[in-house]
Amino acid sequence: MTGGPAFDRTFRDTLETLLVWRRDVRRFKTDPLPDGLIEELLQLAALSPSVGNAQPWRFVLVDDPARRDRIVANFERANADALSDYEGEQADLYAGLKLAGLKEAPVHLAVYCDEQSNLGHGLGRKTMPEMLAYSVVGAVTTLWLAARAYGVGLGWVSILDPVEVDKTLDIPEDWKLVGYLCMGYPVEEHTTPELVRAGWQDRVDISEFIVKR
Repeated sequence: MTGGPAFDRTFRDTLETLLVWRRDVRRFKTDPLPDGLIEELLQLAALSPSVGNAQPWRFVLVDDPARRDRIVANFERANADALSDYEGEQADLYAGLKLAGLKEAPVHLAVYCDEQSNLGHGLGRKTMPEMLAYSVVGAVTTLWLAARAYGVGLGWVSILDPVEVDKTLDIPEDWKLVGYLCMGYPVEEHTTPELVRAGWQDRVDISEFIVKR
């Protein structure tokens, strides 16, 4: 095949709509996802690029209720600790934010980077070994967009002690946690990020972040 498909204006407009509606979801319905859907979405995530074709992503589906309960307790401790960093009105605002959907989401997915994988033979990592983790982040982004296209919401939970997560999930020592994700059908959908709606932080125009040299 000498040429790829032609993506017309209609497709590009649809892609922009997908990007606009891709939101960090914290409010989930408890309804289970159809059998096989998560596996299908992970197949799409695995189409992401990776440094040296290392494919360092490792996906851990957390189904065991006891392990999930320990993850929830981990979040609650970390969230209480984070709250102590704020004062006054900002502390009150933080306390009112819903920052995870761990209790409601039907799917818990821990995403790891295998830092010692022989895949890729070290290509592209000598001067920037962090490219392995960046590759996993790219896969999470692909998963996020693919999930949205199927009507599934995704929330990335970063308020966790990763060492405790590793212990809870019995993870190999060479794996590093990149993201703990909640997935399921959203209770409500918005184009505006929840933190903007809650008054925590407005979006900043992209022109503020472009530097020319």
